[in-house]
Amino acid sequence: MITIPQCLVIADDLTGGNATGVLLAKTGYKAHSVLSYEHSRDNPNFTECDCLIITTDSRGLTQKEAYSRVKHASRVFSGDDVKLYSNRIDSTLRGNVGTETDAMLDSLGEDYIAVCAPCFPSSGRTLVGGYLLVDGLPLHKTNIAIDPKTPVKTSDIAEIFQSQSKYKVSSLYLSDLMNGKHALASKINSLAGQGSRIIIIDCVTNEDLNLIADAVITSGRKIIAVDPGAFTSTLARKLITPQSKKERRKILAVVGSVNPNTRAQMEKLWLAQRPIANVFVESKKLLVSEEAREQEISRVTSEILELAKTNTVLTITGDGIYPEKRIDFKQYSGHIEILTGRINASLAEMALRILTAEPAFRGLYASGGDVTQAVCAKFRASGLDLRDEVLPLAAYGLFSGGEFDGLHVVTKGGSQGNSDAINLCINYLKSKLFI
Repeated sequence: MITIPQCLVIADDLTGGNATGVLLAKTGYKAHSVLSYEHSRDNPNFTECDCLIITTDSRGLTQKEAYSRVKHASRVFSGDDVKLYSNRIDSTLRGNVGTETDAMLDSLGEDYIAVCAPCFPSSGRTLVGGYLLVDGLPLHKTNIAIDPKTPVKTSDIAEIFQSQSKYKVSSLYLSDLMNGKHALASKINSLAGQGSRIIIIDCVTNEDLNLIADAVITSGRKIIAVDPGAFTSTLARKLITPQSKKERRKILAVVGSVNPNTRAQMEKLWLAQRPIANVFVESKKLLVSEEAREQEISRVTSEILELAKTNTVLTITGDGIYPEKRIDFKQYSGHIEILTGRINASLAEMALRILTAEPAFRGLYASGGDVTQAVCAKFRASGLDLRDEVLPLAAYGLFSGGEFDGLHVVTKGGSQGNSDAINLCINYLKSKLFI
């Protein structure tokens, strides 16, 4: 009897399957690529593997042959332990994408639907209005249209799938993503209830993929992810806990600056880092009352600790980076220095509780001099053992003294640097922590 990993990826091409495996590995999973699945069922590596990638080498085969290979692989490696099934397709939709999706649906049963989110933001693949764009160019206007082996003559993804699939194919568009995960989950359930087995969803950014993944989970449906790898990786991060028990070092960023430059830097960071999660602090609650302050500190702390189970970089960000959320201190009694000091001390308290509860946090980024000073005070550090300049006005060092003596720290002024400054600081910390 074989042990089935939690994630099963069936790929029509070895290099494509390996590319998806690398995405999963970068997210923290142990991924194993199988070159000859017929002789791999008793491989002992499977017992320690989170994600198994099966290559059927079926992209250039006839639809009948491709269907047979994929259905067989699905049957051999399916099981109750699998939390995520994925049909890894070509990023330009070459091959038997519809036929092979049918094969997996037929193998897994009527309870399953296929959700296709074929965008790959880092590779310039986006889906808008149901049309696949490659670096902004419609697919049928690229060289893929004249591919000698598997040409693709249309940019309409639903048309490609419907021409190969026996099942009803439906589409959801960017407008369907605008009202959040619950509304999108409702639309997915509605289409599935109307008999759609393959649902194609527009997506442009990694944020879109996150929303689609959350909606799929919220829908409660059993699904097969159909995509070039980014959607599968996003779903895996939300559904699967790595088997490995080894310590994974993490970084916490505490950002209280309201400088307009900070917003651009944080938004760049959230796009650039994976896996990353952010929790916004509702700053006003820190000033209402001591009870409200404690509730907000506890909320942020709890959410960060939960997100830390599946993310390497965690950020606590004051909501004042958005102008409409900034506090009018005239509404409160007390000097502005006292009020801002209360906010900074609250951010520091969150950081203290998080690092105390989760020892895997080995790196800390602090933005803004006041926040940094509050953190040092809360951690009872006597100072920083300064080691390096990360970039102008951004320093790297180790905490001296206190409970977190030796903690790796990067500090930077909130207004300093270009849009990539915080991302560079986090990458610097990663290099020091061997993440």
